[in-house]
Amino acid sequence: MCDVESLVKASHEAKLRAYCPYSKFQVGAAVLTEDGKVFTGCNVENASYSLTICAERSALVKAVSEGHTRFKAIAVASNMPDTYISPCGACRQFLLEFGKDYDVYMTKPDLTFIRSSPIELMPHGFTPLDLMSFENPGN
Repeated sequence: MCDVESLVKASHEAKLRAYCPYSKFQVGAAVLTEDGKVFTGCNVENASYSLTICAERSALVKAVSEGHTRFKAIAVASNMPDTYISPCGACRQFLLEFGKDYDVYMTKPDLTFIRSSPIELMPHGFTPLDLMSFENPGN
């Protein structure tokens, strides 16, 4: 089983693998699945900036590609010494796709963190439930 401190540490280790030649802004993430597995990800930039992928989405996509869609927690890390790293808007929406209430740990390089949840970070986000009303649009 993974504890919060181990998950936070894994996110900081993941940021060291970031591919960020343009921004030089390393970000790492570690997601804990409901069955206790940890998947890490880092940001991967692209010369076509809009094709850049964030660490949070990288970690979640790895987990999903291995069959996991239920999560207990995700930790996010950067090198910002005075600020807890927070997921961007796109990542907030992506986190919300997989649940409203799992833990999101936003960290600093000293391994301190604050806890939130996808719904707290994206209170009016679009969820899979919003699509249910469109299942039979002409009826």
